[in-house]
Amino acid sequence: MSQKVARIAIVLVFAFSLSVLAQTTTAKEAPTSGLAGATFKIGTINMQQTILASNEGRRDFEALNLKFQPKEAELKSLSEEIDGLKKQLDTQKSMLNDEARAKLVTSIESKQKNLERATQDAQEDFEAQRRELLDKLLAKLAPVVQKYFSDNHYSLLLDTSQLWPQGPVVMTSPTTDITEPVLEAFNAVSGVPALPSGNGAAKPARPSTTNKPAVPPKQ
Repeated sequence: MSQKVARIAIVLVFAFSLSVLAQTTTAKEAPTSGLAGATFKIGTINMQQTILASNEGRRDFEALNLKFQPKEAELKSLSEEIDGLKKQLDTQKSMLNDEARAKLVTSIESKQKNLERATQDAQEDFEAQRRELLDKLLAKLAPVVQKYFSDNHYSLLLDTSQLWPQGPVVMTSPTTDITEPVLEAFNAVSGVPALPSGNGAAKPARPSTTNKPAVPPKQ
């Protein structure tokens, strides 16, 4: 998950937790002298893991990756074509006249620009669909988290998708983690069956052209 989406999830969970805490405190008329005598139950959950490990998340992200495989193959083919032209220029440059050499260089530059543009477009399209999918899954997961939170009388829930210094949580204890029971509850509510055991959890990775990109990364 991108850092932006992880931060959004953290904000949503914090906002929801503080809201429930305020309502609980008012309803029970908690003492005004701080936390003395009040029950304060803290839980932690890895929102990213819950979404990606869920049956629905694994299914949908795998489908997204499969959707972009033809585009990835197309970009890889164009990258290999450019590499072939570069090798041709390198091996035949002494045998080519100025006109032929200039024509080959122009062709390489044109295809390189097309590859850069197509790669950027594909990555932006993939990221947009990935964010849309994450938002959809988060919206479905939120009521499940809220129900578990309320049913088990938690006062505060922290997202551990990113620990300190990337996130606000420095360390946690397994005894506070509710990721697994919420994941089970989410799978039950969604009704999506588990993928065959041979399939790994789908990873929402960016589409790439080759293991060694022909286009240098932007600074």
